[in-house]
Amino acid sequence: MIFREVEDRDLIALASKGEVEAYNKLVSRWEKRVFNYLLRLVGNREDALDLTQDVMLKGYQNLRKLDDPGRFGAWVFRIAHNEAYSMLRKPKRETASIDEPGSSYDLGDSPAVSGRMLPVETSLAVAAALKRLSSEQREAVVLKVYEGFKFEEMAVILECPVSTVKSRVYSAFEILKDVLAPVAR
Repeated sequence: MIFREVEDRDLIALASKGEVEAYNKLVSRWEKRVFNYLLRLVGNREDALDLTQDVMLKGYQNLRKLDDPGRFGAWVFRIAHNEAYSMLRKPKRETASIDEPGSSYDLGDSPAVSGRMLPVETSLAVAAALKRLSSEQREAVVLKVYEGFKFEEMAVILECPVSTVKSRVYSAFEILKDVLAPVAR
């Protein structure tokens, strides 16, 4: 783990006492990860940006409710999860998303160069493969692979047993392996 001059715990203690600058440092440490997580959940950059701001604001407003400062990451990701699913339950607006053909994320008929895929094409193939997963499986994969959470932390974020989290991750990996096998060749 990278040494930090000031640990999250210390910043949380200061922010809980009303020191806004301490919370701003927490935001700078966590907002990119939260944004990337939300982007993968909602598939729209503007929505992910808006949600990230909402999550960080709610985190600040509810910081005193955080029982264990050592679990700040899981706690703020739980807020992000709740905000994303609240937004996804609302009626859809007319906006482009990663699921729409013609969007910048659309895999389309992108040819491989010399039978091998370029990094961008591989990234697009992975994004397309993730769309084949259920929302629960996709979120579990994002938390595990992209965000690096442990199964126990994921269980807190997703509010389900560790065994359920593991089941979602491993079944998703099987699907992804099948879908992406032709890409890897």
